[in-house]
Amino acid sequence: MIYKQAILPLGFKASGLACGLKKSGKLDLALFYSKDPAKAACLFTANKIQAAPLKINKKYLKKNKFFRAVIVNSGNANCFTGKPGLKDAQDMTALAAKVLGIKEEAVLVASTGIIGRRLKLGKIKNALPQLVKALSKKGIDQAKKAIMTTDTFAKEITIKFNSGGKTITICGIAKGAGMIAPNLATMLVFIFTDAFIAPGALKKALQIAADSSFNCITVDGCMSTNDMVVLLANAAAGNSLIERDKNFAAFSKALNIVCLGLAKMVIQDAEGATKFIQIKVENAKTGKEAKQVALSIANSNLFKTAMFASSKNILGRTVAAAGASGIDLKEEGLKISSSPLKKKEVSVNISLKRGKAGATVYTSDLSYEYVKINAEYN
Repeated sequence: MIYKQAILPLGFKASGLACGLKKSGKLDLALFYSKDPAKAACLFTANKIQAAPLKINKKYLKKNKFFRAVIVNSGNANCFTGKPGLKDAQDMTALAAKVLGIKEEAVLVASTGIIGRRLKLGKIKNALPQLVKALSKKGIDQAKKAIMTTDTFAKEITIKFNSGGKTITICGIAKGAGMIAPNLATMLVFIFTDAFIAPGALKKALQIAADSSFNCITVDGCMSTNDMVVLLANAAAGNSLIERDKNFAAFSKALNIVCLGLAKMVIQDAEGATKFIQIKVENAKTGKEAKQVALSIANSNLFKTAMFASSKNILGRTVAAAGASGIDLKEEGLKISSSPLKKKEVSVNISLKRGKAGATVYTSDLSYEYVKINAEYN
């Protein structure tokens, strides 16, 4: 069963509030907590400049097998802040751990917002007692809003399925609307499950899901410094251990649905977008080749602006972008078609006549509003 809302699995609680990091007074601090120790699988941006929270998380993931909480702030990226920023990120985990009564290495941390500004840690410290006190199953409704920046709506989805006679829940929330490109984006994703699953299987399932979802979306081709996907599994469902067996397929399928659902929501909420665009490349030699062509088109500003205008020149823009992909395409083998351009959802299909593999990428158009949003973002 799929739900278009965030329903926390057994053993998880959440909370969110405004601590003053955002001048707007909107929610800007979230906490996710598991009653029982949870295994973690994480993915991080491929950007070579990475924010302090990512560095702290990688450190904790190397030394710790189980995690209990994730603390997240919006309004400040805590990136390009040097050693003071690293200390702030670690202090966030330490402060949260102290109030929760757990060790700091069991707390993961995430930040999103403006780059290059020192985090106002005092505001977070002052808010933590109330943040912990507010933890509840329904607290996810505040937490999902507290992680947002330029988002216009909360991205949330939950799926429940049966495994060995036990009901397993996977709940996911995300933030992201701009600086969205494959290998993650300006995107934070938090996924929680009560499944009992082996660490290797958990990591494999997340990688499979990300490859066909978060790594197949782009808004502007820009990659941020703070992006991460966090998946926690606390085994509270009481199912038999899921390894690389028959039960893994069901878990992987459910996780794929959650991740693709969240990824599509990010594109639907793309900054200034008026259209949701699906680009499907078929008859390529390999899936990698198909994705390379699809992304070359999806990241073309000329293609995206032509889509915004519903321009008759969309064929020319598509051909040029496909040819610029680096794949050795032949004019006689290239076939392109699309659904009506004036609709809010547009499908573009490209056949390469090179093989039997394919890939699908999701993107948006680029509008005047996108320029306005990013020109005023400070």
